[in-house]
Amino acid sequence: MKKIITTLLIIGFAVTSFSQSITNINDANSFLQAYFSPFGESLGAGLNNGWYNTAKPHKLGGFDVTLTLNTVSIPESSQSFNPNDLDNFSSSSNSTPTILGKGEGAIINYGGNEFTMPEQNLQLSYVPIPALNAGIGIFKKTEIDVRYVPTYEYKLGFAGKGSVGLWGVGVKHDLLQWIPVVGDAIPISLSLQIGHTNLNTKFDVESADAKQAVELNVKATTINLIASKKILMLTGYAGVGYNSSSTSFTADTDLKLGNVNNQIDFDVPLEMSFESVNEFRANIGIRFNLTVIAFQANHTFSKYPVTTLGVGVSLR
Repeated sequence: MKKIITTLLIIGFAVTSFSQSITNINDANSFLQAYFSPFGESLGAGLNNGWYNTAKPHKLGGFDVTLTLNTVSIPESSQSFNPNDLDNFSSSSNSTPTILGKGEGAIINYGGNEFTMPEQNLQLSYVPIPALNAGIGIFKKTEIDVRYVPTYEYKLGFAGKGSVGLWGVGVKHDLLQWIPVVGDAIPISLSLQIGHTNLNTKFDVESADAKQAVELNVKATTINLIASKKILMLTGYAGVGYNSSSTSFTADTDLKLGNVNNQIDFDVPLEMSFESVNEFRANIGIRFNLTVIAFQANHTFSKYPVTTLGVGVSLR
């Protein structure tokens, strides 16, 4: 995660003495959303995974502590955008890389002036998102889940420094207990699961004469109906549900973006919310129990497909 953010900062920002200016907040919003939002969307997809590996909640006092790695696959459609789709922007090219893409940046016209997007040499096809999860069983076959990564600072070499952290809370509740006739007849576990995660990352990006402060906040919520069946040491599980994520972007006035020799200067207060992403999802996976150790692997089918691997300690 640290290396990915470092790479994004290096390819995404550069400062020079020559630039064009955007003073219209709506134009700034639409352009920055087209360039940055795929990163926020991919983070949101990853954060909405790794919440469960069975539909059966812990018994009262039962618990687990699980480390997961959610690897998000980036679709080609999120690796570039068409500048001509944005109001007041135009280009002879129909494609230029987003912050996740690779290739030569397009020459874009805005307000009669031209600027050049940066050439990017690294294409990010996958974004790995780790999470440490813990769950505990409470009353009425209900489980409370939390996830947390404490905010920590990291160095970005010549580009500056930054910090990142996340927290989340979720709940899983057995449904068949409320319909005992069906529950006794169907030899599976069936639960409703809800989870919410908040990730915040801040950057201090160095320029020739100052620092550019950037903050990205991603809020991700998932609601799922999950079913599972345990046979000996193996538990198969599947879920269908709904993902929602939103990204807010904050940066200092006078943020610069583009080719080092010909940039665009966002000379407006940059506090904006990108469009929310709302979509249905399906998930299938398997868990292997070895005494109190549990291994899991699953895959989620959505706009940003996610493969999750995890290992943890689970009791009751």
